[in-house]
Amino acid sequence: MSSFAPASSKKAKKRAAADGVDGEFFPGIQKIEYRPDAGPEDVLCFKHYNASEIVYGKSMEEWLRFSVCFWHTFRGTGADPFGFPTLHRPWEDGSDSMENAKRRLRAAFEFFTKLGVKYWTFHDRDIAPEGNDLAETNRNLDEVVDLALKLQDETGMKLLWGTCNLFANPRYMNGAATNPDAHIVAHAAAQVKKGLEVTKRLGGQNFVFWGGREGYHTILNTDVLAELSHMASFFKMAVAHKKKIGFTGQFLLEPKPKEPTKHQYDYDAMTVIGFLKHFGLEKDFKLNIEPNHTTLAGHGYEHDVVMAAAFGMLGSIDSNTGSPDLGWDTDQFPMDVKNCTMVMKTVLEMGGLAPGGLNFDCKVRRESTDLEDMFISHVGAMDAFARGLKSAAKVLQEGVLTRLVKERYLSFSSGIGARIAKGTATMEECEDYIMQKGEPKAASGKQEKFETILNHYV
Repeated sequence: MSSFAPASSKKAKKRAAADGVDGEFFPGIQKIEYRPDAGPEDVLCFKHYNASEIVYGKSMEEWLRFSVCFWHTFRGTGADPFGFPTLHRPWEDGSDSMENAKRRLRAAFEFFTKLGVKYWTFHDRDIAPEGNDLAETNRNLDEVVDLALKLQDETGMKLLWGTCNLFANPRYMNGAATNPDAHIVAHAAAQVKKGLEVTKRLGGQNFVFWGGREGYHTILNTDVLAELSHMASFFKMAVAHKKKIGFTGQFLLEPKPKEPTKHQYDYDAMTVIGFLKHFGLEKDFKLNIEPNHTTLAGHGYEHDVVMAAAFGMLGSIDSNTGSPDLGWDTDQFPMDVKNCTMVMKTVLEMGGLAPGGLNFDCKVRRESTDLEDMFISHVGAMDAFARGLKSAAKVLQEGVLTRLVKERYLSFSSGIGARIAKGTATMEECEDYIMQKGEPKAASGKQEKFETILNHYV
């Protein structure tokens, strides 16, 4: 999440005022086209992503369902713990005013349209400033949502999902749904109530919960069971309000192991699935997986995507990557085709992500300061996923890896293996089997063979 502190200067205010509300925010950049014969330095065109191209029975657009996130792309400033903002956008006037919020939203929809995506995502505090109290904050949000709805109608853009920022305001420094103060938990619930209502109004297809500060720094001052139980109660309130207002979108819970707290309760996919099942929420939620968070948990890039899908719980993907050697969340654009192939293989196997999608929860580097860098980064990532989609389709169509995996587990298709798989075998039966058959022979896992085969397709 960015720092919400746009650069302030008289020059910036003059630029923003000159743009007005109807000016072009990205002059000189045309709608991104598909040009498969483009050269290596042609970076403002798609070389692999062809929205209408049919792959594995559906169009690329249907499989990939790309979305641009508002927070990094239009609230990111390039600031980090060691340096001031570097991304000075011409539409920003340095204020947290409603006028600036509306101008920023218009710039975003121009960007979405020129990039050629169909979906966008936002936090409530990304698009509208907080007021002096909840009532004023809600009025601000409603006013900006009026404009967002108008822009969606004009452009055909759709809201993939909305969410609430329950971590940036100091009131949430000890958590939101897990805060030890019930007054603050109630405030978070009121904020989510409004967030659900505006997401429904905008036709949002999902609603995401990310527990930014739902965790702890020290167990010494923490009642873990109380906090987890309160979080479950919080989610049950959200489920009840969803039904009350008739919101038909999918609820998504996003795992992350650490940052900003030392330990986040939603550590990884299996932790979240266990939590949901324990509290009886597994039918009301699926998971929004961010691979950068997965690698922070010490897993491989595609691990949480695969695990969530295996249990029928994969709802959407925040498509980014990180630098595992650094050990913190860097939210980089996914440019590794092999990683994209592994993700898309899982998506193809489950028949698609809808109503979820591939949301670019990514930010340009603080050194990438040109407006065109905003486009180049998204174009490169979209092409990487398009290549991954085509590679994954070939993997599944030719079926070599699928066959080899099936053969590796062939012993569970009959005899004692089938009874073990069905859960009907007994310990005595297994003992008798070994007494008759003797010592088993260990078989090679052939890891290098599998890796070499994957490289054939990527």
